[in-house]
Parts: sequence; C-alpha cells; structure tokens
Amino acid sequence: MSRKVFVETYGCQMNVYDTELVKTILTNAGYEWATEETDADVVMLNTCSVRDNANRRVFGRIHEIKRRATAEKPVLVGILGCMATNFRRKLLDDRQLKIDFIAGPDSYKQLPHLISEVCDTGDKQFNITLSEFETYADIYPTRSTGSNAWVAVMRGCNNYCTFCVVPHTRGRERSRDPQGVIDEVKRLVSEGFSQVTLLGQNVNSYRYEDTDFADLMAMVSDVPGVKKIRFTSPHPKDFPLKLLNVMAERPNICKQLHMPLQAGNDRILDKMNRTYTKEEFLSLVDQVRSVIPDAYLSTDVIVGFCSETPEEFEDTMDVMRKVRFDTAFMFKYSERPNTLASVRFKDDVTDEEKTRRITQLVALQRDIAFEKRMDQVGQIQEVVVEKKGSRKDPEAYIGHNDGNILVMFYGEGQYAPGDVVKVKISSATPDILRGVVA
Repeated sequence: MSRKVFVETYGCQMNVYDTELVKTILTNAGYEWATEETDADVVMLNTCSVRDNANRRVFGRIHEIKRRATAEKPVLVGILGCMATNFRRKLLDDRQLKIDFIAGPDSYKQLPHLISEVCDTGDKQFNITLSEFETYADIYPTRSTGSNAWVAVMRGCNNYCTFCVVPHTRGRERSRDPQGVIDEVKRLVSEGFSQVTLLGQNVNSYRYEDTDFADLMAMVSDVPGVKKIRFTSPHPKDFPLKLLNVMAERPNICKQLHMPLQAGNDRILDKMNRTYTKEEFLSLVDQVRSVIPDAYLSTDVIVGFCSETPEEFEDTMDVMRKVRFDTAFMFKYSERPNTLASVRFKDDVTDEEKTRRITQLVALQRDIAFEKRMDQVGQIQEVVVEKKGSRKDPEAYIGHNDGNILVMFYGEGQYAPGDVVKVKISSATPDILRGVVA
C-alpha cells in the first residue's frame, strides 16, 4: 500500500518551488499526496532558517504532529530545507523532537530512500550534503493551478552577508542551462500559466557559459504566451545597465525591482558585508529611475544590527525618505546560528530599542506607501487576475499590478486566473488599490 505524504512550506519562494520539486520526486516513487495532515503517513516540514520565529514555529509543529500520532496511526516526521542543514545536530540528537529523517536543499532526490530506510530500520536517517552541481534541472515541479509559476534559474549564494545563513544552508551559486529554463517556461505556457517569476538566492548573478541574467530575461521574454515576467531576489551589486535596458525595452517584463537596502549607514553596511555604501545605493536608484522612470521599487531592511547606534539608524530613515520605496519588508535583527555575525559581533542592541526603531520605520514607510498608492488613483493599470472573491467581498476580482501591489477590482465580464485586465484605479489604502475594469 502506498504511503500518503503531506508537506507544509515555510519561508521564501524558493522553498515553495522546492516543495513542488519534492512532490514530483515522491510521486514518481509511488507516493500519494494527502490534502490534510491528519490523513498522512509521512509529514514533512520544508523549513526556513532566516528568521528565529520561523524556527520556533517549526519546533512547535513537530511536537503537535507527534502528539496526534497513535499506535494505530503512526506518522513519520521529516524536516527539509534550511533548518535541516543549519540545525542538523539539534534535530538529530534531541530525543524530545522525535524526528525521523532530515534532508537538506540539495538532497531531495534521496527522500524515497530516506523514508524507506526509516521504515525498514526504525533509525533516524539524514542527508544534508551540499552540492556544487545540483540544480534539479531534470525535475519538472508539480504545481498547483494559478496565475504565477516560480522557475528557479539558479541555486545557492556566494555573498556571505554576515547576518545571513543562506550560503551555509544552500551552498555555492550554480546556474541552470538557459535552454532548460526556456523549455520549462514553454511547458508552463502550454499548461495555462501567463506569468513566471524567475528565482534565485541572488538571481541576477546568474551566469551559464556566455549567458548572463539579462540574456536569460530576454530569452524568457521571447517565449510566446508569456504575458508577465518577474524575478527575485537580487543584490544591489548586480544591476548592470544591460539588465535595466532589457527591462525597459520589453513590455512583458514587470517594471518592478527588489533592491534590498538592509541598512543606510556605511559602517553598518560594511559590518554586514553588503559591499556598497549609502551613496552608491542612492546612485543606483537614480540610475534605475533614469532608465525606467515608472519603476516600482521594493526593499528589505534590518533594524538594530550589532552595535547600530540611534544616529546610524537615522541614516536608514534618511534613505527611506529619499528613495520612497513602494513596498518594504522590515525586520528586527535576530542573531542566526552559524552566521559570521554570530561569531564576530555581539547582538547588543536591546529588544526595546529594536522595537522602537521598527515602529518608527514602519510608520514612515506606511505614510510613503499611502502617498504612492494615492498617486495611482485615476491611472489605468494592467492587473494579472489571481481569483474572484474574498472572505469580505465575493464579487471582487483580486490580482496584482506590475509593481506587485494588490488590486481589487470589479467588472461585468468573467475573468480567469492568469488573465491580464486593464483596471482604472478609483481608490487606495496603504496596502490595496481598488478599481473597475477600464
């Protein structure tokens, strides 16, 4: 009798993509997929190790799952992804966790073997080897239906920002053959997907022989039927003019750039090993807007990094005021095990001070976001439809515009996920645009 498997996914879009790979690998090995955790014989948590609260949630879920198991209905628990690599010793040695197997991001092809070995021997199994070559280019992900499909074009990261554990949990950068990416995109179009998002830990560092990321973007843009193209996540060091020109020239490439600032002070940026200064970042923003005047910009910011003073935090506030990002993801610094910062620096900014700073930053960004949304009232925008109806409004269509801003709109026609609809924006909040079909 085939075993039923259930997967919960935490963290970034790459983890979502990896879960889709895992589904294909286990389906090919004869496993079935449970829609509910309680129906599964094997429950896997595909984990993130970037934020401390994500780790706490996973440890809590392990205990919940095992408490529900009975002698009549036993369940195997596996940990996949970044926590498997970063917390392997705790996961394997802590008897209270009762984990049966773990697999790192480069070991998913070994999952059928790991699960079989647990069943045959009763012993914990693990494979957390990081590869210099594995890209899963030979695995076509099992996706849910919808408007957007994630396509990983590279894996790993070479940047070694001192606050980040990703290079230690996902290994070195390696890029897929561009022809494999194009073949995957063509298949996605044939399956009804109209939007693709190219993924990588540092996506525009992509290089395969003579093909760089700008070349790859142009190749994907040329695939018939691709209505919208996005990419994430980049590093500010990897925005060559060539890439900006491709984005400006191709109407199906969304004019949205994620530009992670992290901090606005030069000393803190140096401690973070971000390889740019405040002024270099601002100059890059100026270049982006000179090539793509209507570009939407988003960012990531960390407050309270090791030894950051109130005056240095004000430099971050200054950058936020000058750039006026459309969207920002803002976090209090939390020390991550096995990062360079955890070894070299002391996490010496109090939680109270971090909370004060994040509150101030969020308030500033919310005001900026509201002003920018209000500026869009009256515009006609292209929106990729995701679904019809929400819990509060069953008649509204829901989608995102080119800037990845949520749009709710109304119209007499019938629109399906993936349709691109022209919408006239009629009202705005800091988080949502509303409109009607133009």
